[in-house]
Amino acid sequence: MSQPAAYRVTHLDALESESIFIIREVVAEFERPVMLFSGGKDSVVMLRLAEKAFAPARIPFPVMHVDTGHNFPEVIEFRDARTAELGLHLVVASVPEALDAGLVQEPADGSRNRIQTPVLLDAVEKYRFDALFGGARRDEEKARAKERVFSFRDEFGQWDPRNQRPELWSLYNSRIHPGESIRVFPLSNWTELDVWHYIAREGLALPSIYYAHDREVVERDGMLYAVNEFLRPRDGETPFTARVRYRTVGDATCTAAVRSEADTPEKVIEEVAATRITERGATRGDDRVSEASMEDRKREGYF
Repeated sequence: MSQPAAYRVTHLDALESESIFIIREVVAEFERPVMLFSGGKDSVVMLRLAEKAFAPARIPFPVMHVDTGHNFPEVIEFRDARTAELGLHLVVASVPEALDAGLVQEPADGSRNRIQTPVLLDAVEKYRFDALFGGARRDEEKARAKERVFSFRDEFGQWDPRNQRPELWSLYNSRIHPGESIRVFPLSNWTELDVWHYIAREGLALPSIYYAHDREVVERDGMLYAVNEFLRPRDGETPFTARVRYRTVGDATCTAAVRSEADTPEKVIEEVAATRITERGATRGDDRVSEASMEDRKREGYF
């Protein structure tokens, strides 16, 4: 009699299973969950996990994008096409609309990342969302490494890193009072390399800027920023064309590209495996304001 084949679960299968469990747990425990979807690679993976969690049924919650108005057009086109393909309700929390309404003021430095927070909190209150899925990972940044999978936020949307709930044996405390909410991070235990392996395995489409392409850029503070309608060359800066790709996407005024020839998921995997700089450290100028800039924003209500 032949021996049965050994049953093995790969590292990627284990991560997928954990994330799907977290997503299902939220839908079972909360009344009005929503998933943050920007069109970026982490939110694309998270949306794929949500598809698998409820297949063959549709994803049972809306998706939301906090839109700064300073976006890469390729990403917005992808966001709209993907949500339409899945028949999802897309909620756009618009920073430009908040500026017009006087909810926030235009920052002097031109980056709208910081003023996303009151716009996000306003949308949470307006739609009464009690659980918000985010694509943050612990390997991205040290403040995110402190955060639990279920991250409690008080009635003001604020996070207290010293007062977090224990998460033992994959048991998550979902109890909240009216006005409070939970931020949920299904990809907490994933790395950038895990995300790219999953993209390759699942054949997931991404915005084209994640792959190597020629773009007009300027070098500023050791980083390459795309020249566009939101970011113009300063005195003394000379634009030039470089072969680049983006490791992460966000506000076009503070998200930098990296030099690259990687134009397929497999080539990106090789590149990421060899790098020693985190994606936010390499590409996000807004995180260089201070050592605690991300933690400060998270305390205020940012993701």
